Amino acid sequence: MDLTALLSGQLTVADGAWGTELQKLGLDQGACPEEWNVTHPDRVRQVARSYVEAGSEIILTNTFGGNQFALAGHVPGDRVHELNKAGAARSKEAAAGKALVAGSIGPSGKLLLMGDTTSEELAEAFAVQAAALVEGGVDALCVESMADLEEALIAVRAAKATGVPVIASLTYDSGPDKTRTMMGVDPTQAVPKLLDAGADVVGANCGLGIESYIKVCELVRAQREGPVWIKPNAGLPAVEGGRTVYRQSVEQFCSFVPQLLEAGATVLGGCCGTTPEHVRRLAQALTLRRA
Repeated sequence: MDLTALLSGQLTVADGAWGTELQKLGLDQGACPEEWNVTHPDRVRQVARSYVEAGSEIILTNTFGGNQFALAGHVPGDRVHELNKAGAARSKEAAAGKALVAGSIGPSGKLLLMGDTTSEELAEAFAVQAAALVEGGVDALCVESMADLEEALIAVRAAKATGVPVIASLTYDSGPDKTRTMMGVDPTQAVPKLLDAGADVVGANCGLGIESYIKVCELVRAQREGPVWIKPNAGLPAVEGGRTVYRQSVEQFCSFVPQLLEAGATVLGGCCGTTPEHVRRLAQALTLRRA
């Protein structure tokens, strides 16, 4: 897999969840995953490598909360560059040339509408993170799990300024048919603006589960002819023994893959609760579709 194939809309296998996999390896709930890029590099590489071995052709980095706002309270602000560059390096090492690496850029956790921060401050924060990820060697950047379209646009512009391709993925889990973001925006409104901001790949991740993203995928596809990125959760979360778990089985999850492909998805992976086994089955399904 190379960037040309990804950007041309070739069927591509993405990775699965990072947080729940790191927790299986000992990451405490509420701890800072990004710090593990430095303190537990072997375990971070282990997660990344497990997805490559399962068939992922593009994997993310352990940097979802790597902006200065999300890291606040965990580590000093001057470690943003270090932790993101290290996160990029861990995934590149694990990929070993067998998969592309996209640097994960998640939400700030601040609300522009509430005056928690400003557009300028967000732009600077995302620019610092994006630059560090590119310096660490990523092939692309992935702005993901965004609920606020304005924040997503700021992040996409900051990412695009680095010169690498940009994936823009929002979370749609609200509204009467669950095709809107928490802020009330649906794909027909979001996708054109994301493309205008410079996104090369657009789509959705996280959410209520894979079945709810069939309609979302159709709406995204209706707005563009290029690649569409879909990474749903393995169902809804539940708390067991103080830990968050996702009960949807691999078989249940993968049963919806044909419908997502028919809806126009070209890049398929998983978000919260998905595992290397989910990815292995996705890879098998996409291999059959390519044949």
